[in-house]
Amino acid sequence: MGAVRDVLLGADPPVKTTSRAAERLARLREEYLDRAHLGGTVIQRKRTGDVHWWTWAGSRANATLIATLGDLVDPRGRAADDRIRLRSDLTAASWRAATGDLAERLCLPEVDREALAGLKFNAALPPRLAEATLAARLADLDGAAAVLSEPVRFVVH
Repeated sequence: MGAVRDVLLGADPPVKTTSRAAERLARLREEYLDRAHLGGTVIQRKRTGDVHWWTWAGSRANATLIATLGDLVDPRGRAADDRIRLRSDLTAASWRAATGDLAERLCLPEVDREALAGLKFNAALPPRLAEATLAARLADLDGAAAVLSEPVRFVVH
């Protein structure tokens, strides 16, 4: 977790880059300046009302966080590698009140029926066991707990 965030914050990738790649990286650092924070994660409210939590944790950790956050997540939101879409009426106070102990009660991600149908030996497993098996594979409990342990910075853009 955090490698992309670290590079956006100025760390150089451990590979030799071309001048073109270095220029592109400089532009990306400028573009994502308000979505990455050295001391933790960022919740960004756009003027359009959209609210995103920039976790930079990866899709499995973010899927775990979406399942854990419940009603705080915008129903239109899906797990992305870098962010989670939150409800537009979220405030810093409601965030703090709802997330204080979440790391102690993480939830497994919801399982898509198509993914469940594609699970090898699905027919041989009881439905609940098949669902639990796939949910465990889709989860990143350690990554989600690590994100929840970081401070959150609220910004309006």
